[in-house]
Amino acid sequence: MTELPWILQRLNGLAIVDIALVALVVFFALYLVRATQAVPLLRGLMVLVIIGAILGGLSQLPTFGLIMRALIPALLVAIPVIFQPELRRALERLGRFSDVVPTTRRSDLEVTVRVVSDAAQRLAARNVGALMIIERETGLQDLVDTGVRLDAKLSPELLLTIFHPNTALHDGGVIVRGGRIAAAGCVLPLTVQHVDDFRIGLRHRAGIGVTEGTDAIAVIISEERGKISIAHEGRLIFEVDPESLQAALIELFQPSLSLRRAASLLPGWLTPKRHS
Repeated sequence: MTELPWILQRLNGLAIVDIALVALVVFFALYLVRATQAVPLLRGLMVLVIIGAILGGLSQLPTFGLIMRALIPALLVAIPVIFQPELRRALERLGRFSDVVPTTRRSDLEVTVRVVSDAAQRLAARNVGALMIIERETGLQDLVDTGVRLDAKLSPELLLTIFHPNTALHDGGVIVRGGRIAAAGCVLPLTVQHVDDFRIGLRHRAGIGVTEGTDAIAVIISEERGKISIAHEGRLIFEVDPESLQAALIELFQPSLSLRRAASLLPGWLTPKRHS
């Protein structure tokens, strides 16, 4: 307590700004990695750093302190490698203008949500498997190039035709861009995470995978059970009520909205886990 007046005497305007900037940087760093696989990794890293700092500061352990000081440069190189997926996602979030100002036209948004919801309900009723990816701010041109370019007007009938089991394009994913079908039969990346749920098939893993590094929204229809799921930010809302699908998609299109709020409209949502 005797040091408190001394601290207050040195607490000028510049010091307050300095503390506020540091707090702001820490806050945004934690905000960007929230609900990601980086959180438990950060906890483990902090525990190791604290233990190493305590042991390295002991004068009775000079050799250990020397080793810890030598490991610091290696740690600075290892951190970007370990957190590469999370760092990439954080940088993409910082670069998304739509998180601050929505760039999707309202008319395109309404058409996309209405048509995709209608098609998903009809496909689910017929137990026809499907995977529809709605592009947002992050471009999906590399995925479009893996399929057949259509640039066709978005309609439920066209989506039903594409995903009919006897058509050539039913196995891949459909990319929806700006109220139009950009491509069909697209090859999508599978999630690198482990999902320990027998209900999750290849389409679900592809839907999760494409949303891990982008801000896209994936609508998945299970061929076996005729159930609808939504993937966003590497997470999955499983078995969505068809009546709530359109409302959930509209919520996910709102700027800076977390998946948890959209999931509050629906049954349980699933977060994949990394392999142990």
